[in-house]
Amino acid sequence: MNQTGLEGRIISVNGPIVKATGLKGAGMLDMAEVGPYKLIGEVIRFKNEIAVIQVYEDNTGLKPGDPVWTTGRPLSVLLGPGLISNIYDGIQRPLISLDRLSGSYITKGIKSPPLDTERKWKLQVKASAGEQVSPGSLIGEVSESSAVLHKVLVPPDVNGRLEFIVESGEYNIEQEIYRVDTGEGIFTGRLAGYWPVRVPRPSGRKKKSSVPLVTGQRIIDTFFPISRGGTAAIPGGFGTGKTMTQHALAKWCDAGVIVYIGCGERGNEMTEVLNEFPGLIDPRSGRPLMERTVMIANTSNMPVAAREVSIYTGVTIAEYYRDMGYSVAIMADSTSRWAEALRELSSRLGDMPAEEGFPSYLATRLAEFYERAGYVETLGGSEGSISIIGAVSPPGGDFSEPVTQHTTRFVRCFWALDKVLADARHYPSISWIDSYSEYIEDIKDWWAGVDGEWEKVRMAALHILLEENRLQQIVKLVGPDALPVAQRFTLFCAELIRNGFLQQNAFDPMDMYSTPLKQIKLLKFMTEFFESGNSLLGAGADLQQLISIPSVAEITRLKSETSNDELEKIDQFGNTLKADLSVLAEKLKQGGQGD
Repeated sequence: MNQTGLEGRIISVNGPIVKATGLKGAGMLDMAEVGPYKLIGEVIRFKNEIAVIQVYEDNTGLKPGDPVWTTGRPLSVLLGPGLISNIYDGIQRPLISLDRLSGSYITKGIKSPPLDTERKWKLQVKASAGEQVSPGSLIGEVSESSAVLHKVLVPPDVNGRLEFIVESGEYNIEQEIYRVDTGEGIFTGRLAGYWPVRVPRPSGRKKKSSVPLVTGQRIIDTFFPISRGGTAAIPGGFGTGKTMTQHALAKWCDAGVIVYIGCGERGNEMTEVLNEFPGLIDPRSGRPLMERTVMIANTSNMPVAAREVSIYTGVTIAEYYRDMGYSVAIMADSTSRWAEALRELSSRLGDMPAEEGFPSYLATRLAEFYERAGYVETLGGSEGSISIIGAVSPPGGDFSEPVTQHTTRFVRCFWALDKVLADARHYPSISWIDSYSEYIEDIKDWWAGVDGEWEKVRMAALHILLEENRLQQIVKLVGPDALPVAQRFTLFCAELIRNGFLQQNAFDPMDMYSTPLKQIKLLKFMTEFFESGNSLLGAGADLQQLISIPSVAEITRLKSETSNDELEKIDQFGNTLKADLSVLAEKLKQGGQGD
């Protein structure tokens, strides 16, 4: 970090909020180095000649009179090859490197570069000296991992003539790679560069996405899909499976790059992620999943100020890969813990509290985060996207609390987790009654290419589930035996859909991930059974006789007995079920109902 030489003195310390004088030349949002250990901080407010600094490290022991320096640069992250497979804290300190330097506990003021400055990367040059370059122009390519081809692009604020460029070869991130004559000066380009985290990276224009982010989770992809570049919230009380659901999405979604932000979660949950992910295999490439993943771990026992900035660090890294033309998925777990950090910091600043003590600008900050999602045309002319999926942890599962309510204003997908389903060990515990998606119209043409009857089958299944929800209110009063036969059959078919389709076992190799085609095939024969069964009941069939058909008992097992590569087995089963129903229909015609 380069100090400007401007030195001030601390006059008060209030938790992570430090006030200092003597920094007249500092700018808003400038980074600062605070105290004898040069802790990382950010100037967040000026009041007369007093600078208010938010410190992102443990500042125990700071006292009035300690020195403060400014760096002349906003809080920024270093973007370049080496981000993939790395694990950072909220201010982009590499935790693996820090572990080697200081052990399991981070030593106060310890420094380590975010990217390896000595490692050399094999650069394949794609431009020539003398060319006119503009923001997003391709300079070269680096193989960052087997899954990610890192594109070295001209930064968004650089435009001019390429005066010099190196030959293809091996270079580290600090070596000069190219020079651009901008007309106002010479810009020196390297493999890595800084970008302020609170400033969105510009893109060409936002576009409407017609392609879903395929997650392999049936209730999401078929019932409540999210498009690439979309936004979604996963609200749920304690123990409903928010983290489990986000783990599954991070493992199986078809995004090119995953950015997982553990924001204020318990240390044991992040430990599970850090231990599990390196051993996971990407089902598409057969390579380790970490080869397309960046992790930011800012647990509940880390400084609260760093938790507040961690989501901006994550989304800035995501924008960097989006600009290369990748589809990026951000898992933020959880935005409630981030909002709690915001509440604590605002109270120490003396801001006027709003509902439940949260600052009045909570909605604005949430909007600023979610609006950085989107499907865009990049400055270089390619297409990239950022999908943001944020977990929300409302106290007591109360969806009327401020964070959940404000979040629903800025997302178009709402996957509400149900405590009753979670207690019954039904996972994912996403409620089909309270959840919704506003992306159906956007991606229905894509689904029509998978199966032309997707929309019809989806609506038929939802109708069965909604009717079951209504009938359950009656069952609680009079019992199921008091219902007409057709309604009891509806309850039976809804149970088939719940157990045979919506419930998904994350530990079953056959069931943990379902392709879109497998999903629609499974659901289609369930809805067809419902239609055929109602016709047979109308023709005089006995309910017990209908649901006792041998193939019906196999419906709920089919999801875990058929792999994604053996979809013909589902077709064969569907034919068997139709044949069994035809036999029963023939018996009814021949008057064999009582046989």
